[in-house]
Amino acid sequence: MAWQPNPEALDQLVGCLRDSLSAQDPAAQKQATIMLSQAKASPDITNYLTFIITNLNSETKYPQATQILARSSAAITLKNFARTHYKTIPPQNLSYIKSSILLCLQDPNAQIRNFVGNVISELVKQGGITAWPEIIPELLSLAGNEKNNLSPQVQEGAVSALAKICEDCKKSLDREYNGQRPLDVIIPKLLQLTTSTIPKVRSLALECVNSFIPQKPRALQQNVDLFLSQLFNLATDPNEEVRRFVCRSFVQLVDVAPAKLVPHMEGLVKYFVSQHRTINNADLALDAAEFWLSIGENKEIWQSLGPFLPAIIPTLLESMVYSEDDVARLEAQAAEDAHQEDRPEDLKPQFAQTRAARSAQEKTVPNGAEGTSASKKDDLSEGEIEESDEEHFVGDPEDEWNLRKCSAAALDTLASSFHRPVFDITLPYLRDNLSHHAWPNREAAVLAIGAIADGCMDVVIPHLPELVPYLISLLQDPVPVVRQITCWALGRYSKWAAHLQDPGERARYFEPMMDGILQRMLDGNKSVQEAAASGFSIVEEKARGRMQAYCKPVLQQFVKCFDVYKDRNMFILYDCVQTLAEHVGPTLQQPENLNLLMPALLGRWSKLSDQSRELFPLLECLSYVATALGDSFSPYAPEIFSRCIKIIHQNLEAYLAAANNQALDIPDKDYLITSLDLLSAIVQALPPATTGALITNTQPRMFDLLPFCLEDPSNDVRQSSYALLGDCALQIYEHMRPHLPTLLPLLITQLDLDSIPDEDAEAAFSVVNNACWACGEIAVQELTGITPNFESLYARLFGIISSPDVPSAVNENACIALGRLGLHYASSLAPHLAEFADPYLRVIEPVEYNDEKGQAFRGLNEAVMANPQAMESCLLLYFQAASAYPMYRYGGKDEVLISFKKVILGYQSMIPNFRAFVAQLSTEDQQRLQTNYEIQLS
Repeated sequence: MAWQPNPEALDQLVGCLRDSLSAQDPAAQKQATIMLSQAKASPDITNYLTFIITNLNSETKYPQATQILARSSAAITLKNFARTHYKTIPPQNLSYIKSSILLCLQDPNAQIRNFVGNVISELVKQGGITAWPEIIPELLSLAGNEKNNLSPQVQEGAVSALAKICEDCKKSLDREYNGQRPLDVIIPKLLQLTTSTIPKVRSLALECVNSFIPQKPRALQQNVDLFLSQLFNLATDPNEEVRRFVCRSFVQLVDVAPAKLVPHMEGLVKYFVSQHRTINNADLALDAAEFWLSIGENKEIWQSLGPFLPAIIPTLLESMVYSEDDVARLEAQAAEDAHQEDRPEDLKPQFAQTRAARSAQEKTVPNGAEGTSASKKDDLSEGEIEESDEEHFVGDPEDEWNLRKCSAAALDTLASSFHRPVFDITLPYLRDNLSHHAWPNREAAVLAIGAIADGCMDVVIPHLPELVPYLISLLQDPVPVVRQITCWALGRYSKWAAHLQDPGERARYFEPMMDGILQRMLDGNKSVQEAAASGFSIVEEKARGRMQAYCKPVLQQFVKCFDVYKDRNMFILYDCVQTLAEHVGPTLQQPENLNLLMPALLGRWSKLSDQSRELFPLLECLSYVATALGDSFSPYAPEIFSRCIKIIHQNLEAYLAAANNQALDIPDKDYLITSLDLLSAIVQALPPATTGALITNTQPRMFDLLPFCLEDPSNDVRQSSYALLGDCALQIYEHMRPHLPTLLPLLITQLDLDSIPDEDAEAAFSVVNNACWACGEIAVQELTGITPNFESLYARLFGIISSPDVPSAVNENACIALGRLGLHYASSLAPHLAEFADPYLRVIEPVEYNDEKGQAFRGLNEAVMANPQAMESCLLLYFQAASAYPMYRYGGKDEVLISFKKVILGYQSMIPNFRAFVAQLSTEDQQRLQTNYEIQLS
């Protein structure tokens, strides 16, 4: 007999599920969420959820609205439960889910079908392909209507579920199981589905194929010609959604099969120009515009666009003018609003960035959203409710990636590739529009001149003495949007102005440019303030050290901004401050500058609660300020250090409480990340004695909290934690040494490559990279404490340097850490030489010489001297490395050179025919060996 629920428990669970998605009663919603968390403890919870999804529509006692809400919530809850607790689901319950859930693909409600597809995909993802081997053939059969008895809705539901599996399980579908790869069957079937009479099936089949293009699976390579043929057939499909996926397919093929596209380039250009100019479908036009961006960035085939630039560039320029709807919206927002408080919907969510991840680069396109693929917003299927119960920010349309920004980015990319030809085609447009009476045309022309700045700088420079003053005059344009874009465009040309050799020329161009943007930072319109602050960050980046001469007036303007800015623009102001600190460095230490900046920052610091999201950018800003101030930061350090420790402690406690009580919210880890980064900056900036006093006098102790951070499930938290660990090893190791027995095993665990999930590999490798660096710093400092853990540490580092799947930067840091172990543990490292020396020498060879690489070679040399016979298989590689060492880096006391010389002289005495052995090296290497190490080879 099939499983049946308890009617009373079923009614209660239906009510909770309904209320959990009802935003009209927040109290009921919160209570329902708590009760659902408690219900998950029931061993039959997955059966109840499955029953509600599959059978509730037949229970007439529930209103239809309740049915939809409860079934949707049940599907969301079941998917999330499978994601986090799959291994705890009893086999009989899994069988019940699998035998029941497929029927819902025939549900008349599209939203239910989508949610069920999510459940199916999650079960496959967590259990693996072999745990449910019949699901993919079944979905392919349903999608293709092989029995010719299914409705279009069923076929759509099946291929939608298949699309989710393809997206979530890309790699596992391309692995061999009993000698066969699932993709060998799936790809041909999907290509057949692209000929379906149902538009939704055609588009979703293309979406499935697109999921696999970046990984270049064998099955797709074998069918690439058939795939191209299908794309050309579908290029004229009457359904615009199908054509969107056709565009996306070609965009991805640019990277994986560019040579296949070149013979068709003329036809492709005509096609994409036509799709780009699709007036009534901005999404289709955007997907088409991505093609120019993709080809322009491809080193193999970008030149093939050259003959077609006269058709492409005008298309891009046309798309950079605001639409009529955008014009109406922007004109309605043109009021002087700087005095008004920000509305909640005006505030973007603030997310912390690890300091290592921050890349202080100018934006290619203004107003954010740079580089965001158009497909990102299509992650939800049609009619689907977002599964997260978090509130999602719905903010300024100007922050979204759109056709206008994609066109500007494509113009930038093509300008960087073709240079003068792009400028020559753009110039007539600029002449016609820079002074146009209609502000949308003026604005688009300024956007264009900014977009071509980097790529066409050499040909634009003769025009800049005339152009820059005109752009500066546009900072006074009556239309705020024109003032906004001008701030950005001027920033793009600020490098030219800042680095003019003649001081008089700089005074004529750079100073008015800088002053003009600074003045706009106090514009009466908040959007202009934002653009000016962002533009000034670009100026600081471009001018770099030139900013030192202007530090005081810039800080004076920043202080005024601190007094008047509302919350949203305050975040950007912090970026201006930290960028200035990064490039003027010790100039900030001058009393006149210090007394301007620190009271303003500390004023904000004292006003903010520990729960304010403004702490993220402020803590990040203070990290850069601390680095620039060095010891001058000491008077401010105790209060800031103590509060960071307090925030970390509170966050860790809240996380542990939430882990033990599902009714509690998990705390925001960004507080943890930014606090850890600021502690790192303080440790680097202050003298060791000062930092040591901070650690000693602050409770709880930093080194008691750090182990919890090193084990945090968040990659970003662990990345910052290992950066702090390395900084402490480098700067204040005596304070860290007593805690090594706790810290070192955690570090070794982090170096385990088997624990890195495929779907989060990039972020996880960033953590491993920092852990490798911290390991190397500990190895330099610690004389004996690594011994109990040496073998396990060696095994992890060797696993990294010998893996072809590890990013080169991580390989190199692991290599340096391994070599530095030899400084104090040569006798333990030497027995492993025969195993690791060859990959070690190959990995470290391209690394630029610095102190760390020098220490790594010193450590390696100590191990070689302890076991010289172990180098037999790679001795030539070793001699090449020795010959490549740059002599006279440290004068006559170069310990690395001395250690190399000891090893080489040792081998000279060991090898019977040393000259014949060395003769295998290149003539250049032989000459360097003779010169650097004073050995006679002739």
